Amino acid sequence: MTETPGLPEGTHTDFKKEMTYGDYLGLDKLLSAQKPLTKSHDEMLFIIQHQASELWIKLMLHELDAAMAALRAGHLSPAFKLLSRVKRAQTQIIQAWDVLTTMTPADYLTFRDGLGHSSGFQSFQYRLLEFKLGNKNAAMLAPHADRPEVHALLDAALKAPSLYDEAVRLLSKRGFKIDPKRLERDFTRPTEPDASVQEAWLAVYRDTKAHWDLYELAEDFLDLEDGFGQWRYRHVTTVQRIIGMKRGTGGTPGVPYLRKVVETRLFPELWDLRTAL
Repeated sequence: MTETPGLPEGTHTDFKKEMTYGDYLGLDKLLSAQKPLTKSHDEMLFIIQHQASELWIKLMLHELDAAMAALRAGHLSPAFKLLSRVKRAQTQIIQAWDVLTTMTPADYLTFRDGLGHSSGFQSFQYRLLEFKLGNKNAAMLAPHADRPEVHALLDAALKAPSLYDEAVRLLSKRGFKIDPKRLERDFTRPTEPDASVQEAWLAVYRDTKAHWDLYELAEDFLDLEDGFGQWRYRHVTTVQRIIGMKRGTGGTPGVPYLRKVVETRLFPELWDLRTAL
């Protein structure tokens, strides 16, 4: 067998019966999933931006599920690694807004009408991510009523403990006095501040040497919420930069709604304790 000029010696080139890079990644399907509905040059950017974000969110959900299982088992070391990966993925979707900001209002108007009522507001993965992080809202299931399997997935996440709920349960297992009502709260409701949880986290922060792993977990949670807040902020500023104060394609109020979402607190006690220390 002769070597192909220009290829490193020993490079495999016969793939008639072998799996290739493209086969493994399903690139034929992946790279044909971008189907612009208009002739606008800029629609391709819009599609790829959102598809890439959905892939990163899929990874975050994968890692969060494993992190929550680790917390339930009381295994914090693997949870730290998993949460670290989620934070790195957050960086990717935050930086992705830099690409979309190259789109001007005039660019967007060349294909906006082609979007119909489709909107990022309808992303079931994003909603699932919010539910797992504790921002629960039963009304957000409504846009997914036409897809029973997705609706069931979201409904299950709505009713289940969030990442933060698992951490609060861990505090109780570690001997901190958590109000029983907090431990068995209505998980379909968003996380609300609780005095017993606040006292537990204060004890952790006042003696970090004795509770170092819980202290590290709390700071990881703040990193997660900080990253989520940065993503939301970049979202609202990019939307305002492109469409101003117009309503969103999905019928949402647009910027006013997004600005309100920016103010949401996922882990309230971890923010409030800074003042109390």
